[in-house]
Amino acid sequence: MRSSRPATSPRSSRSPFTSSGRSSRPRLRARPAVLLAGAAVVGALLTAGAGTARAADAPLRDLAAAQGKAMGTAVTGSKLTGTYGDIAGREFSWLTPGNAMKWGSVEPAQGTFDWAEADRIVNFAEAHDQDVRGHTLVWHSQNPSWLTDGSWTPARLGTLLHDHIDTEVGRYKGRVAAWDVVNEPFNEDGTYRSTLWYDGLGADYIADALTWARAADPAARLYINDYNVEGVNAKSTALYDLVKSLKERGVPIDGVGLQAHLILGQVPSTLQQNIQRFADLGVDVAITELDVRMQLPSDSAKLARQAADYQAVMNACLAVTRCTGATVWGFADSDSWIPDTFPGQGAATPYDENYAPKPAYRAIAEALGGTTTEPPTGACTAAYSVTGQWNTGFTGQVRIACSGAALSSWKVGWNFGAGQQIAQAWNATCAQSGAAVTCSNASYNGTVPDGGSVTFGFNGSWSGSNPVPTVTLG
Repeated sequence: MRSSRPATSPRSSRSPFTSSGRSSRPRLRARPAVLLAGAAVVGALLTAGAGTARAADAPLRDLAAAQGKAMGTAVTGSKLTGTYGDIAGREFSWLTPGNAMKWGSVEPAQGTFDWAEADRIVNFAEAHDQDVRGHTLVWHSQNPSWLTDGSWTPARLGTLLHDHIDTEVGRYKGRVAAWDVVNEPFNEDGTYRSTLWYDGLGADYIADALTWARAADPAARLYINDYNVEGVNAKSTALYDLVKSLKERGVPIDGVGLQAHLILGQVPSTLQQNIQRFADLGVDVAITELDVRMQLPSDSAKLARQAADYQAVMNACLAVTRCTGATVWGFADSDSWIPDTFPGQGAATPYDENYAPKPAYRAIAEALGGTTTEPPTGACTAAYSVTGQWNTGFTGQVRIACSGAALSSWKVGWNFGAGQQIAQAWNATCAQSGAAVTCSNASYNGTVPDGGSVTFGFNGSWSGSNPVPTVTLG
C-alpha cells in the first residue's frame, strides 16, 4: 500500500474508483504539544468559517465529475462529524474505509462480527451522494489472530475465505460500488508474496476470490490493489501479466488500483504509460491511496514541489480515459499514517493539520480545470492557555479573536493528550467524550466582530502531566 515502505506493510487502507458514473470522501491522531510552562498559548488558525476554507471555485468532487473522473478519500467513520465530516462530504465523491472493512475489524473472533464502523461510513456516503470503495477482502495483514494462528487444511482455508467474502460483500450488496478484492499480492521483484493465502491455496486464491466476490454482488466493480506499481517495473509487470491471464481465463476482474504512496519529487516518469497499458487490457485503473510525503519540517519549496507532484499524478490519470480518478489516503496531515510509519516524514496530504488547504489542494483543483484563489488574509483564531494549576486541578481559558474576518457563532474542539477532564465551564457550553472536548458559544457571545474577541473558561483535572492541546475553531 505504500511507496518505498518496509516489506511488510503497516496499517493500510485503499480507495477505489469505477467508471460507473455514480456520484462522487483514518484515524485522527491527537497531536499533544509541549508540556505547559506558565500561560503558554497554542492556537489553531483557520479562516473565518473555520474548516471550510475555500481554495477553489468548486469542490474537488464537482471539478472531477466535470472531467468524467472521481475524487475520493480514505476516512474513519467515527470522525465523520464537525469539520472533518464537512470536508469529507463536500470535497469527495468516493469514500474508502481506512480500516473498518478489513478482516480483523469485521470478524475479530471467529463468527463474531462488528460492522458498526463500516456501517457509519456507508451510511454517511449514502447521505452525501457518494460511492464507497470496499477495502479490503483478501490481504496478508490485519487479519485476526484466530485466522492467522489456526492450522487449516487447504480445503478448510478456502472455505473460510469463501465464507468471508460472501458474508462481507453480501452484507453491502448494492451499497458498495467497488471492492479491493485482493490487496498487495506481489513482492518487489514480481514474485508472489508468501502469505497465508498463497502458501495455503496457491496463486489461484486470487482468481477464486474474484469469482466469489462477483457471485456475492454481480454489480460491484472488482479490483486488485498494490503499491510500488505506479511506474513500469518488475512488480507492475507481474501485476500486468496476472491481469492479462485472468482476462484470458474469463475470471472477473474490472480494474487495478495503483496505491501511489509517493516520495517528494519521485513521481515515476512512466506513470501515464503504465496506466495506459493496463487500460489497453480492457480494465479500469484507479489511483487508490495517493499521498506525497516529505522530510519534516515542511517549507514553501517542499510544498511547491509536492503540489507539482500531485498535479503530475492527476494529469497522468486525466490523460487516460479508463483512469477513473484518484483517492487521497486521508485528506489532512492530522489524519495521515505517514509520521507513525516513517519517523521524521509527513505533511503528505492536501490539507494541513488544521484542515486548511495546502498548495497541493490547489494543484489538484487546477489539474481538474478549476480556478483557485488564495485563502483570505483575514482570520479568526482560537488560543488555549492555562491560567492556574494546582495539585491535580487547573483553570484554563480559550480566547477567540478575529482580524479581517468575523463570526456569527463559534465552536472549538481539542483532544486532551494526558487524560485531563473538564469539570465545569463558563461563557460556553462544553462537552467531553473520552479525550475529545467540544465547546460552543453561549446565547449571548456567539458574535465575534472584526477586531473583536470573546473568552470562555473552565476548570479541569489532570494527573501526571498537563500538555497543551491543539485547538480547532469551527
